[in-house]
Amino acid sequence: MNRPDISVMPFTGVVKKLVVANLAIWIIGVIIIGNFVFHDDRISQWFGFVPARFFTEFWLWQPFTYMFLHANNVSHVLINMLMLWWAGAELETYWGRRYFLFYYMICGIGAALIYCAGVFAYYLFTNKTGPLSEPMIGASGAIYGLLFAYGVLFGERVVLFLMLFPMKVKYMVMIMGGISLMNLMSQGLSGQVADLAHLGGIIVGWFIIKLGPRIRDLMVRRQTRSHGRKLKLVVDNDRRDGSGGNGPRYWN
Repeated sequence: MNRPDISVMPFTGVVKKLVVANLAIWIIGVIIIGNFVFHDDRISQWFGFVPARFFTEFWLWQPFTYMFLHANNVSHVLINMLMLWWAGAELETYWGRRYFLFYYMICGIGAALIYCAGVFAYYLFTNKTGPLSEPMIGASGAIYGLLFAYGVLFGERVVLFLMLFPMKVKYMVMIMGGISLMNLMSQGLSGQVADLAHLGGIIVGWFIIKLGPRIRDLMVRRQTRSHGRKLKLVVDNDRRDGSGGNGPRYWN
C-alpha cells in the first residue's frame, strides 16, 4: 500500500526567527518577569501600544514592540504563531526574505497607527478616554496582513476552515475580515480583541500589494547600488598577458 503524499509547510528563516523572538519574549518578558518580578502589567504599558503614551509622551517604539508581546495565556501566542507559520512560510518562499520581512513589519506598524487614529477619533466623538490608556498587544495586525496577501496570491486553494469545512482561501480570509468588522461595529473599541488593528493590517496589506511592483523595484535598485559600491576596478599595468602584449588587465 502506498502512503499518501503529505506535504509539510517549510519553517523558513525569517518566519522561524519571528516565532522564536515572539516565544522568547512571551516566556521571559510576560510569564517570568511580568508574573514573578513585577506582578503587574508594566511590561504591556512599556512595550505594548498605548495610544495616550504614543501621543503625549512620544513613546515611538511602541508601534514596533507591541507586535512581540502577547497576553498572559498560551492560546493567544500559540494561535498567532501557528498562523504566522501557516501563511508566512509560503509568502517568504514566494517573495524572498527581505520583502517578506518588510511587508510583515509595515503591516504591523501600520495596523497600530490605524488603531491609534481610530481610538483618537473615538475619544473626540465620545469623550471616553478608556481605549487611549489601554495597551494593545499581539502580532494579529501583521498576521491579518499576511492572511490578506495569502488570499490574494493563493486564493483558489482549498483549506479546512476551522479544521472542518473545505473552503477556498479567499473566502476564508473574507470571513475572518468580516468577523472582525462585525465585532468592531457591534462592540466598538470596548471589546477584548483589537478588531480595528486586524482591519488595519488588511488595509495596509492592500496598499502594499497594490504598490508591490514599485516597492520591489525600489528595493532591488537599492540592493544593486549597495553591491555596486563594493566593486573595485583594478588595473595591472605591470603584468603582461599570455600573448606577449603590454596591454593592461582589468578585474571587477
